[in-house]
Amino acid sequence: MSNRPGTRRRLIAVAGPRAGEAVQLETAAAVGERLAGMGCVVLCGGKSGVMDAVCRGVAAVGGFSIGLLPEPDDAQANPFVSVALPTGIGSARNTLIASGGAALVAIGGGPGTLSEIAFALHFGRPVLVIAGAPNVPGVVHCETPDEIAERLAAILLKVHPPEPHRS
Repeated sequence: MSNRPGTRRRLIAVAGPRAGEAVQLETAAAVGERLAGMGCVVLCGGKSGVMDAVCRGVAAVGGFSIGLLPEPDDAQANPFVSVALPTGIGSARNTLIASGGAALVAIGGGPGTLSEIAFALHFGRPVLVIAGAPNVPGVVHCETPDEIAERLAAILLKVHPPEPHRS
């Protein structure tokens, strides 16, 4: 997918644990494939576990991902992330991930994922959860990567309707 003038890919944030369970990693890779297939750019923490798996899924279909790393260098970036951006701000980068996407997808989770969910809700972003992610008020629980893609498509079309064709 090209970036023609007047077009912009939508960022979708993905959060999840660094040490995800097998089902969470499989789900993350499938979600990455679906998001990239929709032309979205994935924004994540850029490290291991769910972040590695979602970037692997994105890369498998030729998509693009951005990893916001907590460290001041990219030594711990996963090998599948398209752009590793060292922030040097530690866990504060969770606020950037949560606010940077048009929506947040949480896959599994721990305290870091919960903080990203809370920040995304605070910033008014839609939050979709799957594969054991914290189910807190305001999130939309999904069962499959296909459901994630379908719900995100509806959200993106509502939030960012297509521009009329100009001749």
